[in-house]
Amino acid sequence: MTANFIKNKVLKILAFTVLLLLSKSVVAQSHPRLVLTKKGVAEIKDNLGKAPLFDSSLQDVKKEVDAEIILGIEVPVPKDFSGGYTHERHKKNFLIMQKAGFLYQILGDKKYAVYVKDMLMAYTKLYPTLPLHPQERSYARGKLFWQALNDANWLVYASQAYDCVYDFIGGNDRAIIEKELFRPFADFISIGSPQFFNRVHNHSTWGNVAVGMIALVMDDAELLDRALNGLKEDGLPAGMKDNDGGLIKQEGQKTGFLANVDEPFSPDGYYNEGPYYQRYAMYPFLVFAEALQNTKPDLKIFEYRNGILIKSVYALLNLTNSKGEFFPLNDGQKGMSYYSRELVSSVDIAYLYGNKDTSLLSIAEKQGRVQLDNAGMAVALAVKKKLAKPFTKKSIDLSDGQDGNQGGVAVIRNKSKDDELTLVMKYTSQGSSHGHFDKLSFSYYNNSSEILQDYGLARFVNIEQKGGGNYLKENETWAKQTIAHNTIIQNETSHFKGDFEIGDKFSSKRYFFDASNPKIQIISATEDNAYPDTKMHRTMVLLEVDGYEKPLLLDIFQVKSKRPNQYDLPFYYLGQMMTENFKYETPKSLEPLGKSFGYEHLWKEGFGKAGVENTKFSWLDNGSFYTLTSATEQGDELLLARLGANDPNFNLRRDAGLIIRKKNTDKATYINVIETHGSYSPVTEVAINASSSVTAVEKVYEDESYIGVSIKNKNGSSFLFVLATANNSVSEKHILEIKGTIYSWVGAYFSKLIK
Repeated sequence: MTANFIKNKVLKILAFTVLLLLSKSVVAQSHPRLVLTKKGVAEIKDNLGKAPLFDSSLQDVKKEVDAEIILGIEVPVPKDFSGGYTHERHKKNFLIMQKAGFLYQILGDKKYAVYVKDMLMAYTKLYPTLPLHPQERSYARGKLFWQALNDANWLVYASQAYDCVYDFIGGNDRAIIEKELFRPFADFISIGSPQFFNRVHNHSTWGNVAVGMIALVMDDAELLDRALNGLKEDGLPAGMKDNDGGLIKQEGQKTGFLANVDEPFSPDGYYNEGPYYQRYAMYPFLVFAEALQNTKPDLKIFEYRNGILIKSVYALLNLTNSKGEFFPLNDGQKGMSYYSRELVSSVDIAYLYGNKDTSLLSIAEKQGRVQLDNAGMAVALAVKKKLAKPFTKKSIDLSDGQDGNQGGVAVIRNKSKDDELTLVMKYTSQGSSHGHFDKLSFSYYNNSSEILQDYGLARFVNIEQKGGGNYLKENETWAKQTIAHNTIIQNETSHFKGDFEIGDKFSSKRYFFDASNPKIQIISATEDNAYPDTKMHRTMVLLEVDGYEKPLLLDIFQVKSKRPNQYDLPFYYLGQMMTENFKYETPKSLEPLGKSFGYEHLWKEGFGKAGVENTKFSWLDNGSFYTLTSATEQGDELLLARLGANDPNFNLRRDAGLIIRKKNTDKATYINVIETHGSYSPVTEVAINASSSVTAVEKVYEDESYIGVSIKNKNGSSFLFVLATANNSVSEKHILEIKGTIYSWVGAYFSKLIK
């Protein structure tokens, strides 16, 4: 970053803060004022019975809260990790409190206000007696929960509940609650936990927003400034790390809510920790923005950084498969989707405070519920008027980094009617402490089914029986390591030697992206720092070619080093192996494939060598056939591996993979084609088009400036693809002779179907 850039950023933040202070008197500070307002509640009441989606959401919440009121209030002394009884009870308490507060405002029934008041008084009695949580695993322990993060969750929701019953409670009790509960709570998760609060991370976003939300309720300018701009002095040493090995503080780093809006998001709305944690952080980001918009409209928070918070919702929606499940990049649990409560609120808020994009309404319809505020009512009314239009997920290349210059994630889609093939290629920055060592990795989907998978995280979230619901040690020894991903590993050592501090300094670079032609969509990226003196260049092309049932995925991976090395390229498939064209041996007893960097977790189930110019390997999964055709060289090793070695607690899935190994070479080129074809029905017991149509994949040209690949079809046709690897200009003219034929073209690539 340049000095002028930093200066301008500081000036913007200072101006924003001044405007914040000046705007305090702009809005009459009545209650509720955060996500609900007096005017907003009146509008909601006027529309009750007119918006089915809101009405059904209201009835569902009412049923849930009424059941809890019958059970009574319980605020147990904390003792458990996530998933344990006391953890889950306190979590349910803050969720139910918030909902009860909303019900009081919308329905006017005092029983909900009484419930919230009694709950808050119970916590007011408990909180001053609490030491730090007895579980000592976290780098920042909470009091109600094992980590301060969950304490912040509690305060974000409890602030909304308090706001809704503020006038009902009365001045004397409010004074007690604020003095004994809310102010000490806000102080504890900020000045009492600077290693948690004063950083740029999803944890601190929750902490900043928690302090900011209660500050807005209590009209506390000091707390609000602390929330927006961080602690002025925190006493933290530069280089301090959290439990995941992530840096807590870097020299000169800005902190607070605004810094957390500035730094992790790219101009495209991609969040550097990945979609799983972006989803988690979207609730505090957007609910606080909504509260600021309602209380400090002159700040125009939704216009900050060119509307980055609204952009981030679109980025997230685009980072999903056909079922709405987020791609498990970095630490991500498979199955998390835009049906989560965080995305329900995000879609509602983005609709109301964005441009009222009617395509968002189709997502809300699928979600089947809305949040109980003006954003939710606006969505429900628009849905009732049948304004919803389809949200079309197109091929997209999302930049990473605050300035968009730290690599990115490309999502390339080919959709025909209800069938969609989706390629996800990741060439991002490290991704904070939740990042994996997976430069130039990819995953591939047939609709929502994984063809070639990313493992995701090694954790059973909120299942106490598995490591207290927290990250398992295998997340470090396996899931984060390079061998766990579909990318190149050199000398059985992870990228950057598996060292976060080294990896955090570098990002891959986009070489070329073009999705303008749906029949040939390309992402190409380079990585020069994962290994010393080694350059890697991966180009992936989703091809729609005559003669094939479905599009092909062409994968060209070039690696060049100053010295000979061993290179492994794994492909992690799901389902049942069908056929192969190479001989292999199966050992009588299993041994791990290696000793470290994740290799110790792979069983070596089979071993063979490429004996012909093409290696073919096919498998069946979820009713579809897939064939990998690789332009291997004589002597390339082929390893059949399965996850599960050195895993005594059975924490890892028993996934299978094929590894193509090239040894003792300073230059290696991997060329692979993945073909999706045919079907099998267990009902009719009929297999259709179960064999590959690819007869050969050949590297027809390679030098320092070009690489050419030919894909031959059983019908006699061939498809030629040539990439200019040294010049990515779209206007550059090229002339190249390949096997006696001269080809000329303009741009970074050339393709032709030869019949």
